[in-house]
Amino acid sequence: MVKILTIAGSDCSGGAGIQADLKTIAAHGAYGMSVITALTAQNTTGVYGVRDVDPDFVARQIDCVFEDIRPDAVKIGMVSRADIIEAIADRLHHHRAAHVVVDPVMVSTSGSALLQADAIDALVTRLMPMAELITPNIPEAEVLWGRAIHGAEDMERAARSIFETTGCAVLLKGGHNVHTANDLLYTDAHSLWIRGERIDNPNTHGTGCTLSSAIACGLGSGEPLEEAVRYAKAYISGALRAMLDLGRGSGPLDHMWQR
Repeated sequence: MVKILTIAGSDCSGGAGIQADLKTIAAHGAYGMSVITALTAQNTTGVYGVRDVDPDFVARQIDCVFEDIRPDAVKIGMVSRADIIEAIADRLHHHRAAHVVVDPVMVSTSGSALLQADAIDALVTRLMPMAELITPNIPEAEVLWGRAIHGAEDMERAARSIFETTGCAVLLKGGHNVHTANDLLYTDAHSLWIRGERIDNPNTHGTGCTLSSAIACGLGSGEPLEEAVRYAKAYISGALRAMLDLGRGSGPLDHMWQR
């Protein structure tokens, strides 16, 4: 059985973070494991509190997983502090983790900041160079690139710049600001537009977490990067098309839509 580790924050409402990751992993028939970096008090309307986990305890969780049930791939989501990022990077390097996917979670769907400003440098210099793929959305890519993104040409420039800075492949997700569902996959070999269906569904809580976890499942299964991304996009489209409607805000996806 394929084994996937998610390193991320907990969402008590179940739509994003660790909970979304584990649902996605289960939906792909893989065995999910988790390292919790933070507890959040949140629901579909917003984030109302964050309690970070001590970096030493984050490191201990990682060691316990790798020393017993070694993951085939690792997805990294919410890591809010530089010292937590350093701890994760140190342990993943020690264990020679394979197929690392980093979703640079900076802001929640509801607009709450989830990454401290001084942690961005650690994310870029320590975690991202270890990754096989990073999956920023438009606002996150603007932070990483340092400029505004207004369309497809800007997406290509931003992806190239982030690739050159980090040395890892970039999946720059459309949707924010550019009003399409087309994503740009930029690797050392080429840049490739991956077309997607834009689905009119306001319930998008946890979409980024879910996509990156689905990609990690594909990579852990031995799929080439492009194939893993294409399948993950199709999975997200199905989860959105199912039109699950829960909560008073931006609700979660139907992770088990294929059941």
